Amino acid sequence: MNAATSSSAASSAGGTGLLLWVAVPYICLAVFVVGHVWRYRQDQFGWTSRTSQLLEHRLLRWGGPLFHLGAFMVIAGHVVGLAVPASWTAAVGIDEHVYHTTAVWAGSVAGVAMVAGLGMLCARRLLARRIRLGTDRSDKVLFPLLSLTVLLGISVTAAHNVFGGGYDYRGSVSVWFRGLFALRPRPEAIADAPLLFQLHALSACLLFAAWPFTRLVHVWSAPIGYLVRPYLVYRRRSSAPTPAPVRRPRASGASRHSE
Repeated sequence: MNAATSSSAASSAGGTGLLLWVAVPYICLAVFVVGHVWRYRQDQFGWTSRTSQLLEHRLLRWGGPLFHLGAFMVIAGHVVGLAVPASWTAAVGIDEHVYHTTAVWAGSVAGVAMVAGLGMLCARRLLARRIRLGTDRSDKVLFPLLSLTVLLGISVTAAHNVFGGGYDYRGSVSVWFRGLFALRPRPEAIADAPLLFQLHALSACLLFAAWPFTRLVHVWSAPIGYLVRPYLVYRRRSSAPTPAPVRRPRASGASRHSE
C-alpha cells in the first residue's frame, strides 16, 4: 500500500513538473512568437511605447533612464548566466568564485537601478491624473506583471546570493533553460530549485507571453539609424526682424476734393 502511494505521488509530481516546466514554457514561447507576427501584421501603427513625456516629465526624466539601463544590465546578466554553460566561462579563465562575485554585485546594482526606475514609472502612472486616465488594459496587465518579475528577481539575489549561502543556479535553472531551446527539456533540473527561483521563472514565462500585446514591442524598433544619420543644424536668430512699414497708396481724388 505504501509503495503504491509513493508511486502515485511520484507520478503526480512528475505530471506537475511536466506541466509547469515543459508545457507552460513552450506555450508561452509559442504565444510570444505568434503574437509578434499577429501584432506586426495587424497593428503596425501601435508598435510604439506611447510616450507620455508631454503629460509629465519630472519622474520620467529619472525613472526612464534608470529603468532602461538596469534592464539592459539585467538582460545581459541573464544571457550569460542562463545561456552560457559554466564550462565555457571556466575555459576562458573565469573561475566560479570570480563569476559568482561579479554576478552578485553587478546584478545587485542593475536590480536596484531597475527597481528604482520602475518604481518612478509606476508612481507617475498612479499619481499623475492625465497619465492614469490614458492607461489602457495592456498597461494594467504589463506593469503588475513586470513589477512582480523584477521584485522576484531582486528577492532571489538578496535571499540566496547576498544574505544567503549562495545557490548554484547554473547547474539547475540554467540546465533547464538551455534544454528548452535545445528541444530536450529537463524539468527535473529546476524541480528541486528554491521556490523563489521557480516563481521568478514562471513569472518570466508569463511576461514573455504578454510581451507582444503590450508596449514592450517597441524593444524591436530600436532607432539604430539614429546613430548614423547626419546632424541637423539649427540656427537661432539673434533678434526678431523688424517688419517693414506698410505704405498705403494716396487717394488723389480725395486729396483734390479736400483742397
